[in-house]
Amino acid sequence: MPNRGAARSALVPPAGPQRTLAAAQLASSVGDGAYYTCSALYFTRVVGMSPTALGLGLAVAWAIGSLAGVPLGHLADRRGPRRTAVVLALGTAATVAALLVIRSYGPFLLAVCLYATAQSGLAAARQALVAGLVPPAERTGLLAHLQSTLNGGLAVGAAVGGIALTVGTRAGYLGAFAVTALGLLLGALLLRRLPEVPPAAGDSATGPRLAVLRDRRYAAVTLVNTVLLLRMPLLSLILPLWIARRAPGLGWLGSALFVLNTLAVLAFQVRAARDVDGVHTAVRAVRVAGVLLLASCAVCALSALDVPVWAFGALLVAAAVLQVAGEMRQSAGSWQLGFDLAPPERIGQYQGFFGTGVAVARTLGPLLLTTLLLDGGPAGWLVLGGVFLAAGYAMGPVARWAAGDRPAVAAQAVAAG
Repeated sequence: MPNRGAARSALVPPAGPQRTLAAAQLASSVGDGAYYTCSALYFTRVVGMSPTALGLGLAVAWAIGSLAGVPLGHLADRRGPRRTAVVLALGTAATVAALLVIRSYGPFLLAVCLYATAQSGLAAARQALVAGLVPPAERTGLLAHLQSTLNGGLAVGAAVGGIALTVGTRAGYLGAFAVTALGLLLGALLLRRLPEVPPAAGDSATGPRLAVLRDRRYAAVTLVNTVLLLRMPLLSLILPLWIARRAPGLGWLGSALFVLNTLAVLAFQVRAARDVDGVHTAVRAVRVAGVLLLASCAVCALSALDVPVWAFGALLVAAAVLQVAGEMRQSAGSWQLGFDLAPPERIGQYQGFFGTGVAVARTLGPLLLTTLLLDGGPAGWLVLGGVFLAAGYAMGPVARWAAGDRPAVAAQAVAAG
């Protein structure tokens, strides 16, 4: 019985606001999974857009969305994060519902820009909710639960999207979009059940309205974290292309590695974050992540050698295991640093800024990494691994510098050595 209870606590956060936040995350991520799985094929095969037009529209949308994260996070600080999160979640659901009737490029571009903007603001508002409802010592643990929940929901949503892809009709795709809209709507309703978090104390008149844009120290931490986030396109883009080029008969392996990553995060993210409870332990986790990501890249470099197909597959599985281990440690460390190094009265706007790293990695990562890795071969993989290692070790001094004007966390940062 104790083992079963421990296993349950690793997957389900404590009752109360933490569990409600996880339930809202689950509902929304089921919708996101259905959307991400089939939206590209719907707009190219059914609506008739060219892949270039689709890609350009999405790039523009996420660029705009990344810029919107800070002001919408500021709105959450000043108007209350629960109210802001509910409005943005409802806006996201309405935008996806609009896709059910959109048939031309102009309305599509407007809709995806609104979707990306609402999603970026919603992420910042959710982080502000976590800060307002959960004690500091429990935040990283909750975010680990939310990440596990996110992966589980995406897997369920992807299965729904897979059904739509199998059917292949307009009605099938629109059914998946309806699931997306309903999931986002349910997530909004669950967020509405949370206790109200009062607006942050203090007034914007006492300092710059968007202070994070002038905070060079926090920007440096965000930049280092963004470099580590370049791992994100590896699994979704680079490895499938690497496999197609070097072992076309193993085309299925790309999907298998994605499933492996999803299940590993679902099962082990909470455990990987258990010892991260301050700046010192967060810096150590990020440093370990840099080492693990270097090891993953080195194994990928070995797969470029003239090895049998079975050995090529085994090397990529080993590389994927090292990558997901590094991913979980980097995520845990960055969550803690993102909160601890932000002023408590400006959590929303600071989290909105910190979240731009994801958008930058998703936008620039594919361009940078396809050139470096697919053309550079083993040397490219080793260069990338060296960049990850350098970023992992750079986080310590950068975090100590960022903590210099935060006396409450400076002592921990100095201990991070």
